[in-house]
Amino acid sequence: MFKFIKRIGNYWWIFLVMFVLTAANVYFDFLLPQQLGAIINILQQPNPGVVDILVEAIWMLLFAACSGTCVIIVGKLASKVTAYICNKSRYELFKKVSQFSNAEINKFSVSSLVTRATSDITLTANTFNLALRYIIYGPLVSILALIMLIVQACKKHTWPLTFIVLGVVAVLFAFILVMVKIAIPKYQSIQGHLDKVSLVTRENLEGLRVVRAYNAEDYQIKKFENVDSKLMKTERQSNRLLGMLNPGVQLIVGALNVGLYYASAFLIKDTSVKEAMHYSDLAVVVQYAALMLTGFIMLTVVIIQLPRTFVCARRVNEVIDTPLSIIGKDKTPELKEHGTIEFKNVSFKYPGADRPVVENVSFKVKQGETIAFIGATGAGKTSLINLMPRLFDCTEGEVLIDGVNVKEYNTKDLNSKFGYVPQKGYLFHDSLKNNVCIGKPDASATQIDRALEISQSKEFVSKLPGGLEYEISQGGKNVSGGQRQRLCIARAIIMEPEFFIFDDSFSALDYRTDKILRGEIKKQCPGVTNVIVGQRVGTIMGADQIVVLDSGKVAGIGTHKELLNSCSVYKEIALSQLSKEELENGAK
Repeated sequence: MFKFIKRIGNYWWIFLVMFVLTAANVYFDFLLPQQLGAIINILQQPNPGVVDILVEAIWMLLFAACSGTCVIIVGKLASKVTAYICNKSRYELFKKVSQFSNAEINKFSVSSLVTRATSDITLTANTFNLALRYIIYGPLVSILALIMLIVQACKKHTWPLTFIVLGVVAVLFAFILVMVKIAIPKYQSIQGHLDKVSLVTRENLEGLRVVRAYNAEDYQIKKFENVDSKLMKTERQSNRLLGMLNPGVQLIVGALNVGLYYASAFLIKDTSVKEAMHYSDLAVVVQYAALMLTGFIMLTVVIIQLPRTFVCARRVNEVIDTPLSIIGKDKTPELKEHGTIEFKNVSFKYPGADRPVVENVSFKVKQGETIAFIGATGAGKTSLINLMPRLFDCTEGEVLIDGVNVKEYNTKDLNSKFGYVPQKGYLFHDSLKNNVCIGKPDASATQIDRALEISQSKEFVSKLPGGLEYEISQGGKNVSGGQRQRLCIARAIIMEPEFFIFDDSFSALDYRTDKILRGEIKKQCPGVTNVIVGQRVGTIMGADQIVVLDSGKVAGIGTHKELLNSCSVYKEIALSQLSKEELENGAK
């Protein structure tokens, strides 16, 4: 919570202004009981003057107006500060997540990060807003009311009423303390259940086609009902406690009023007796007691929210304070090579895994060459190429780009070398043009046209309503899988990178489009080194080097013809897809 407050930065002076205004609010609130007592004293006189009553009433209204003005200004300042801190916290969280490698994202999970960026920050901000308005006013008004009660008791002999107020406050304090102690464990578990609800909801929406195709609606409903019922049960228990809080406080406050008036029936004497307790004294005590309880209740409203708020704030700060596992250097060293990739005895194991997914891999590819990776599902192909742009760091060995270890690169310099097309091409909710130009916003019309031409996207883009301004839905759901892949390839081409990485990026294309597209890339992008992960032998058989992976280990490296003669794993894959005649003729 204190880290949230620190984000106020240079606006700290607002806290000072709020403190002064809150003190003024308390001052005017404490003038009201005195004015009420003065009015009652005038009314108790044999011939009360109307003018005197009006004068005191006008002063009372003026004090109330001043108090209300202070409250309004404090409320606006609190809202401004809260909005600023909330905005800054959400920005810092988003910025930090944008710097995460896959390791950090896998640690928290996407659904949890979404919950932390939305629900957690919102809940923290709401409590912070209440705290700014009540955390000063509550204790200050309660302490001053207690002092004034004691002063009143000394002057007007109202000690019995003061003791009743103090006794009730002690009971109220004990009641709230018990409630908070019971509520804390409940609040701590709510956010964890909320993460699970978010996860199941997100999975169901993203996999809606699969759910419907397999008639799994009932299964998904039961799955959601299970996690949602746990959240509901926990929230119901915590809300029951909150539901008991208000009537419990009202009961105690009602008991206080009954006690004060009952005791006053025996204590108030004839107004002609100078040392006796008068009705005006009772009115003043009731007003001070009300102020004292109001301040105490305001403080309680904040305190009851703090357990859940601390959990939410801790979850947000946990993300922001997470050290990055992959940090680039400030400056990239001088490069002695260009367009080369070299792996030296590289092994990689995911965090928490028992065994490596890639083990002792070595190869080197020169500028302008094409290297391809093939193997069974789970052989480690994607894990291997993710080490090149440093989405993960290898656990053993070295990955060299242009002769320099990727760990020695500046992160932006390293990323700018790659045109990366992932296994699942993702398009953002934006115009088609902005999706293609996301890595190069200042791309010219000629560059965009060239990228679309090479990626075989120009024809279908020209038929879309609005062309380049066609609005893509989230994830690219309003274009086909093949169109989505070609747009992602165009996105990589427009960067004019040193390396292309195609992670099974031609799988949704027909053989003809696949062949033409690869031919255009080779023709139009000379000198660019190509890295291809493929399941089709026809896609990779023209590569200068083919790395065959089997359970994370290299089963063979060579050209298509060399591997047919030397690698049984590759030959088995090739024969399962193409006939002997096609293999011998070098079909593509």
